[in-house]
Amino acid sequence: MAFFNVSPVETTPFDGQKPGTSGLRKKVKVFKQPNYLENFVQSTFNALTPQKVRGATLVVSGDGRYFSKDAIQIIIKIAAGNGVRRVWVGQNGLLSTPAVSAVIRERVGVDGSRATGAFILTASHNPGGPNEDFGIKYNMENGGPAPEGITDKIYENTKTIKEYLTADLPDVDITAIGVTSFSGHDGQFDVEVFDSASDYVKLMKSIFDFESIQKLLTCPKFTFCYDALHGVAGAYAKRIFVEELGAQESSLLNCVPKEDFGGGHPDPNLTYAKELVSRMGLGKSNSEVEPPEFGAAADGDADRNMILGKRFFVTPSDSVAIIAANAVEAIPYFSAGLQGVARFYTLLCLPSLFFVIFLYNVSAVSRSMPTSSGLDVVAKNLNLKFFEVPTGWKFFGNLMDAGLCSICGEESFGTGSDHIREKDGIWAVLAWLSILAYKNKKNLGGGELVSVEDIVRNHWATYGRHYYTRYDYENVDAGAAKELMAYLVKLQSSLSEVNEIVSGIRSDVSKVVHADEFEYKDPIDGSISKHQGIRYLFEDGSRLFYYDSVYPWQFALQMLAFSLLYLVFRLSGTGSEGATIRLYIEQYEKDPSKTGRDSQDALAPLVAVALGLSKMQEFTGRSAPTVIT
Repeated sequence: MAFFNVSPVETTPFDGQKPGTSGLRKKVKVFKQPNYLENFVQSTFNALTPQKVRGATLVVSGDGRYFSKDAIQIIIKIAAGNGVRRVWVGQNGLLSTPAVSAVIRERVGVDGSRATGAFILTASHNPGGPNEDFGIKYNMENGGPAPEGITDKIYENTKTIKEYLTADLPDVDITAIGVTSFSGHDGQFDVEVFDSASDYVKLMKSIFDFESIQKLLTCPKFTFCYDALHGVAGAYAKRIFVEELGAQESSLLNCVPKEDFGGGHPDPNLTYAKELVSRMGLGKSNSEVEPPEFGAAADGDADRNMILGKRFFVTPSDSVAIIAANAVEAIPYFSAGLQGVARFYTLLCLPSLFFVIFLYNVSAVSRSMPTSSGLDVVAKNLNLKFFEVPTGWKFFGNLMDAGLCSICGEESFGTGSDHIREKDGIWAVLAWLSILAYKNKKNLGGGELVSVEDIVRNHWATYGRHYYTRYDYENVDAGAAKELMAYLVKLQSSLSEVNEIVSGIRSDVSKVVHADEFEYKDPIDGSISKHQGIRYLFEDGSRLFYYDSVYPWQFALQMLAFSLLYLVFRLSGTGSEGATIRLYIEQYEKDPSKTGRDSQDALAPLVAVALGLSKMQEFTGRSAPTVIT
């Protein structure tokens, strides 16, 4: 067993090392600066309590993007220098973000050890490669992202750091499963490399009826296609879909993880998942080949998903609503209901003086604010408690930890449940396959299959349709984006001016009757997230929502009552350079005879209002969005 020494290394702070909910994301060239990554890792250790560091077990892995292998070795050495007892690494440094959460929550070492946290190396759906993006974030012992209190401490530490502690260890072979042990002044330090998929597959098998899904995937009438976009989902796709569920290996696309994602953009949407979109019959050119019945894609770290049917796209907002509506019947994990926290009530009965104790469960679902109101309608119809939270998975995590959320989702292709504390792309795919298996349990031997499109249209017939689209303007000049958002803020001071602009664009759109500022009080810890939105309330209950996660303001126009239409403008904070402006547009239609229109046609009047009101082209110089979903 090799002996190692620990030594402090002098360093100086860097500007701009402030992690958000998604962690710290920068270009690779930034992370490769001397001491840049080291400063952030040491600042994270300094932000944690001593018991979460010394003698602790940590997970270090990620989506396998460029610079990950170097980063893992650096973090291992700093972990040893700070007294960490052991580090768990997925084989080849690969673990999806949901798998990391599962490992923290579920994995037990041979000596009974459990992880207290993790460094996840990912920039999510952003491109990878020497000239592209890298990222790092820290997850806590519940498996979820570090809360704001911790990320604020990390940031403050990065501004004052003077040294980091590192051990003079050789690089550890992370390609072979096994344990490498070292000895230091504080005792033994182990690095265990383990199978990346086993713990996650075990968890999925405890949630879903794999036998039922296998019957579907092996049915000759049912065809299937899954695209990992060369992200880390490929490390799980063959194990789950082929080896466990019996799908043909030819149904897997781009399932070999690559450092640069094959030169592509690992964002599962209609623009970047080109090969899958074409195969599913949604491409610009018509193909004589019959598309598969079901298709799905994942992003770089496998926490996002896109669901497709034959020549049919399922919006993320519809997807989470449909999963919630069918979960109890189709998914064993929810067979007892969408369980929430248990509530106890005691009734004192006189004169006999005996007590009757009532126990019931509060079933609950949740969505992020920019997500459509489809889940709200399902919750109302199924008598489920419902929460609307700001953007950020940590808000879902708080609800889940308190037993107040079973299923949740966000418009940016993120769907999940309380089995972990991250969104989970493969979980969403298995949820949809479970619903298809349930709907087709009598059709596999004969008869016409119930398709993805059938399920969605039947859902609309029951709950109404939320016409929904998202326009992404990527890599917009940050200054221009800031000016655009400032202009929208200024407009709130004069509703008459807003109404004049709106009526000048479309006279058939209702007038704004009230404006205020949205803030969210967390029902669990009482924390208040202020400046979450400037809301413009319309006479017919419609809403516009302006939201910014890059600059220190966030804007929303939101409904007073049930939403009939709404627009959302949001500056995304998930990129590493510039700004991404996202425009969300929704219109609710309950009349079954009017739910079959093309989304873009149905929403065209609202698109005109949104672009005109924001002066999008004037501020950004863009005549069209980068991506339309």
